[in-house]
Amino acid sequence: MKDYHINIFYSEEDECYIADIPDLKYCSAHGPTPEEALREVLIAKEAWLAVAREKGLPIPEPRYRPAIYEAA
Repeated sequence: MKDYHINIFYSEEDECYIADIPDLKYCSAHGPTPEEALREVLIAKEAWLAVAREKGLPIPEPRYRPAIYEAA
């Protein structure tokens, strides 16, 4: 089963880790560690999907895949 890609990165500006799901518009969360940001974005994902179902909105298929770069 495919699942949504999750980006996790450190934000100097916010001084915390940010996790976002590109396929789910505005679905993101933050935390003091990468693990906490991931835990929070998984909660946000479930809430996002529940609201979309409740309102009868389309739920996008997982499509986003990051580019893979090879070291030169």
